Amino acid sequence: MTLRTAAAVAAGKLARAGLQTLGRGATALPGLVTLALDPGAIGAMTASLEHGAVIVSGTNGKTTTSRMLADVVRAAGWAPIHNRSGSNLDRGIAAALLAGSDWAGRPEGNVAIFEVDEASIPRVLARIEPRVVLVTNLFRDQLDRYFEVDQLARRIAASFAGLPEATTLVLNADDPIVARLAEGHRGRTLFFGVDDPTVGGLVPQSISDATHCPRCDTRLRYARVILAHVGEWSCPGCGLARPARDVSAAAVELLRDRSRVRLAGAVDPVEVPVAGLYNAYNALAAVAVAEALGIGAATAARAIASFRPAFGRLEVVEAEGRRLRIVLVKNPAGFNAAIGALLEQGGPHRLLAALNDRDADGRDVSWIWDADFEALAPAVEHAVATGLRARDLALRFKYAGLPRERTEVVDGWAAAIRRAIGLAPQGGEVVVVTTYTAMLALRDTLARLGHVRQFWED
Repeated sequence: MTLRTAAAVAAGKLARAGLQTLGRGATALPGLVTLALDPGAIGAMTASLEHGAVIVSGTNGKTTTSRMLADVVRAAGWAPIHNRSGSNLDRGIAAALLAGSDWAGRPEGNVAIFEVDEASIPRVLARIEPRVVLVTNLFRDQLDRYFEVDQLARRIAASFAGLPEATTLVLNADDPIVARLAEGHRGRTLFFGVDDPTVGGLVPQSISDATHCPRCDTRLRYARVILAHVGEWSCPGCGLARPARDVSAAAVELLRDRSRVRLAGAVDPVEVPVAGLYNAYNALAAVAVAEALGIGAATAARAIASFRPAFGRLEVVEAEGRRLRIVLVKNPAGFNAAIGALLEQGGPHRLLAALNDRDADGRDVSWIWDADFEALAPAVEHAVATGLRARDLALRFKYAGLPRERTEVVDGWAAAIRRAIGLAPQGGEVVVVTTYTAMLALRDTLARLGHVRQFWED
């Protein structure tokens, strides 16, 4: 390690110590300090890891999947360094490395699990040569920051073409945009997908971001649609088709509070202790990465069975005798997947819905008009709307058919939480559907009210 890197690490460590003294999370700024002094610090600190680095990215599912993977490698006896807080830009990765290294910058773990913002993949891969890169899916998300999904995919594919042969790609075969990312890669690619014919339908969804072939622009043909443009796809023009799956879900059973995934060739299912088809996909992705790392499916299944969700991802908070179930949503596909899991549980539901338009959410909130509020509205008993764009949210509920007397706007995080709790009976549940910065604000308020710890203490 060079003198420059050592100095950058020491400066970052000092910044981290200062922030922690002030009771702050130190999940990004220490990394920013280190990278300002030495842009190559991430590469230098990860180069000595015995089991290498794993990059986990995609529009939806990266936080949950990376947490599952951290549990999987621990079950295998490895010691992960992980940006567990979800700070997923290069500064967050550097901050995680600072937290998991000594003052000389020597890692105290032997493998890195890094969640990476999908728009940051090219920048991060310019700094690190990972052992494995996982992409869960690519959906339309924050168009003011990421542009159109096909443009984002081109940038990611270009960065993959420059990866060394030793890097393994793990890609979602059911997503045509993701599956094509492997075409320029010189090394190994593992594909995963859901082959249960009972999962999904025949009718393409209106929010599909891949109606046409990413290679020749012919309209894609779907034998089965699972979510948005994810499914069993093929191109009648150039012959591009869903790749053969190396890790496949032969059967998926969706239950009220969990799911079961039976892998092709396996007898015992993988028990996934969080609800929703999208979390079954996350577990499948984690098993595929485990295979790429040489960790057996049995070890991965054991770790996943005891998984605990990250803050805001179906997290349950007890507050004044009620349960608050926090569901993060940020784009039409994620919203539809989340409400699909919600509707499987029956109803009626009491909602606290929070919409912000800060940079981390995306300034453009027009995506709420593409999300299927119409499917959700009949199952809603009452909705409290809050956040910077609460009135846009209330209007969306109105046009979805939710009667005006069952919707109200409450400004202020604490006031909105108290109102939503007050509308639920003792022992009842409030579903908190929220965008990212609104979720952070709501959790901070819940922490100040004594109902939950701060997310960086998790």
